[in-house]
Amino acid sequence: MQVDLDVDETPLAGLPRFQQAFIQGRRLRKFATGAGVLATVGVLLAFFAGLFASQTLWPALLLNLSAALLVLMAGLQSAWWVARWRARAMNPTVPEVAVDESFAPSGWYERLLDRISRQSQHLLGQIGAPTLWLGGWALLALLGVEQVWNLALPPAALGLAATVGAACSLLLAFGLLVMERHLAQENPAQWPEAAALAQLTRVAIISLVLGAFCLLFADEASVWPVRLAVLIGLLPGLVAAELLLRALLSLFSPRRERLEPELLARSFVADMLRWPPQPLLALQHELHNRFGIDLRQIWAFTYMRRALLPVLAVVSLVGWSLTGIHEIALQSRGIYERFGKPVEVFGPGLHMGLPWPLGRVLSVENGVVHELATSVGDTSAPAQSDPAEGPAPAIANRLWDASHVNDKSQVIASSRADKQSFQIVNMDVRFVYRIGLSDQAALAATYNSADVPMLIRSTASRILVHDFASRTLDGLLGEDRVGLAEDIGRAVQADLQKLDSGVEILATVVEAIHPPAGAANAYHGVQAAQIGAQALIARERGAAAEATNQAQLQASIARDQATASAREIKAGAQAADLNFNAEQKAYASAGQAFVLEQYFSQLSQGLANAKLLVLDHRLGGSSNAPTIDLRTFTLPVDPAPSRKTAQPGAAN
Repeated sequence: MQVDLDVDETPLAGLPRFQQAFIQGRRLRKFATGAGVLATVGVLLAFFAGLFASQTLWPALLLNLSAALLVLMAGLQSAWWVARWRARAMNPTVPEVAVDESFAPSGWYERLLDRISRQSQHLLGQIGAPTLWLGGWALLALLGVEQVWNLALPPAALGLAATVGAACSLLLAFGLLVMERHLAQENPAQWPEAAALAQLTRVAIISLVLGAFCLLFADEASVWPVRLAVLIGLLPGLVAAELLLRALLSLFSPRRERLEPELLARSFVADMLRWPPQPLLALQHELHNRFGIDLRQIWAFTYMRRALLPVLAVVSLVGWSLTGIHEIALQSRGIYERFGKPVEVFGPGLHMGLPWPLGRVLSVENGVVHELATSVGDTSAPAQSDPAEGPAPAIANRLWDASHVNDKSQVIASSRADKQSFQIVNMDVRFVYRIGLSDQAALAATYNSADVPMLIRSTASRILVHDFASRTLDGLLGEDRVGLAEDIGRAVQADLQKLDSGVEILATVVEAIHPPAGAANAYHGVQAAQIGAQALIARERGAAAEATNQAQLQASIARDQATASAREIKAGAQAADLNFNAEQKAYASAGQAFVLEQYFSQLSQGLANAKLLVLDHRLGGSSNAPTIDLRTFTLPVDPAPSRKTAQPGAAN
């Protein structure tokens, strides 16, 4: 019962929970500090694990365990607020606050800050620090769980670190178990919150124990430890979500400073962690304590409790009867067994029969076509897709010396130098089959064979060994290859019918035949010789083409030069002929004048580079003698000009 300091006059010193409040608060503070330190260490380790080992279970496991410790720390802190209120109620102190009324905000900015500060303090007083802290820790735990929720993590071996981590987890779980037992044995009158704290402690203990199991059994082949490490976060996540919801709902409850507070960190989910689990009883207590509703006083629930067993029996009987209704898919058939004996073959649709286990239906394929290789390689490694622009995968190599996972070695006959021998040939033979469409074939495939693909593969191997023993390599690579598939398919179908397997061979495909290693090496030698011959032929053809082009080039140059010379000589002769004809015509028309003109022309050409002055007595007439201006001539010594009158017929 809560204590109201304004109404109750009962001395607080007589109440055990108030007497132990100071000691309980100190212990809760230590426990909360330890849980907070452990949660912080876990978060830091998860951060470093995410940097160096992000694809392992370490980040998920460490953050989930840190979330469980955060939930425990939130509960311990919430209980510490209650213990501190009781301790202060036992020793009330009146704080003296000195108010300086002389100071008053002058500017608008200072007044705005003062108003915001007062409103924030008023809002904090209305909400309460315990509610804010509880909601913050719960939200942080939820974010941590959501951050590492990934069910697609691959399994991996953790080595010695997993053993050390498991040992530390178990030691920490043992310490929390001691604390949980101590809290569970507390008297509710002395410590009412101890039972709720013990329930929150069980959340951390269960998470730590499950985490230790994940670390101990983690290896490269086991997937469940990785999945369990991620699913561990469900328990602290649900508790954190409930605490966050309680913190939000507490905002609508009136707060009174003089009324004894209740523990906010109570969890219905954690309350179910008991043996035997009593969820209905816990729900009834919660409704009675919170809302004052007593389900035991409601006649409807009393009637439901009395009628539960008959209703449950009727529902179970109806559900058991419905197991006699069977749904057959379109691509399937069903063999109906009544008391273990096959009675009928059902087609696709709904069918009625006796309920299980009096009657049951075995599923059989209905016309589904399969392809089966006679040899299957190791498929344990996961398939990896190759990029479209990258190099071709190794499986695409179809050379004879390449190994193929579906090839099967066969011994064939051989003859060398009139001697009988044998060779080994690798071949890929595939069968396309289905279960027969008749009811008898469905019954035979279900009851006469435990593994239909293995039966076909073993039968085909025996047929292939017997058939290839009488064939040669030349026949396999030549004329025998056409009818090889038909012969093998016919023989395998005959043996399967003798065994009454109910299997129908639709087609037999010889995918590839690879000769033995000697033939492959010889073939590679032939290929190399052919490539070398082709390269030599191409090289000689190139040399011949080069020599032909050079000869054509030289001949073309000589022909062009001769043609140019002939044209030049011919043009010169034509020019000389034209000149001679022109001179003849000029002499015939001008006579001696043309000869004199030619004389002067030749003389001018011969004396073109000489500095001469030609004087003739006929220049200027008979009365006036020619005059020479000596100023145009310079002497070597005296450059002064002189003027002389030349006599007719004189030259200088």
